[in-house]
Amino acid sequence: MLGRTLTVYLSTRFLKAILGLFLLAAVLIYLFDVLELLRRAGERGDVSVLRVSLISLLRVPLLLEQVIPFAVLFGAILAFVTLSRALELVITRAAGISVWQFGAPAALVALLLGVLSVVAYNPLAVWMQQRSDTLAAGIFGAEETFLLQTTNSVWLRQDGVDGESVLHAEQLLFQGTVLRGVTIFTFDHTGTFQERIEAREARLFEEYWNLTDATVYTTQADPQAYGAYKVSTFLTPTEVRESIGAPESISFWDLPRFIELARRAGLPAYRYTLQYQSLLARPLLLLAMVLIAAAVSLKVSRFGGLGQMILGGILAGFVLYVLSELARDFGGAGIVPPLVAAWAPGVFGVLMGLTILLNQEDG
Repeated sequence: MLGRTLTVYLSTRFLKAILGLFLLAAVLIYLFDVLELLRRAGERGDVSVLRVSLISLLRVPLLLEQVIPFAVLFGAILAFVTLSRALELVITRAAGISVWQFGAPAALVALLLGVLSVVAYNPLAVWMQQRSDTLAAGIFGAEETFLLQTTNSVWLRQDGVDGESVLHAEQLLFQGTVLRGVTIFTFDHTGTFQERIEAREARLFEEYWNLTDATVYTTQADPQAYGAYKVSTFLTPTEVRESIGAPESISFWDLPRFIELARRAGLPAYRYTLQYQSLLARPLLLLAMVLIAAAVSLKVSRFGGLGQMILGGILAGFVLYVLSELARDFGGAGIVPPLVAAWAPGVFGVLMGLTILLNQEDG
């Protein structure tokens, strides 16, 4: 077993390397995001730089969730390679300490970061994203959920007491129960077009949408403006969230409740279940990244070939990430059970890392 001093020392080295790369990625993403948002907001001319900077600052943490596995992979590789080049790993191994022993602190750091990223970081990032969406409402005309990319606007067909209607919204807030930039085409029970409604905002209540600052266009009269206008719907908040709400916009602690509500309503809960299981499986995925990085360090310390092995570790990490994304797509579509889709990449990565380490360490 490692002594306490060596364990703390190695754990600190790994933690510093991982957090350093994560913060570097955060700064780069924030700078690019601010520049892009300033470009989009520049068309209006009445949006302050401070407001745009705050919007970006609040939304970057959720974007960074995609970076966490790579930060762990690259941080662990950096720590292992630094220790190897400084001959610290060579001395450690000469003292009879195996890869399983000096890799244990890195594995513990990865598991700890994985747990904290799920139970603390994810809820905070979701909350900040919601504040960002509220602050950005009406500026960009569409929900900003991915870096330098605007999601497609939402189309939704619904039925109500007054007949069917087709709803189009440019921005979603609060998992789809509040919409901005709304256009609704209503039809009577025979399918005949009735009116077109344009509104600044729509909020979902029991059996109706409440529209704010609405203008109603019909073929029989001039456009009429209303401060508030109602459109009937049979949609429930659960159905709206399942139809157009993004699972990533729901906190880890709230996901079980949304899954249960969807199941009680008789709706498929694949996407929410997949998101919940993916978060639960994140510590295992981070552990897999550390095992891949450990395989890189062993090869460097024994046989040289620093560049090739680092490249191999990076490629292995990217392959694992691509597999996880493919599994998420299959799980979200219901082709693969969400439990399998969420946990398979982490299990595969751990087995791959253990196989490489066993081959290099024990032949």
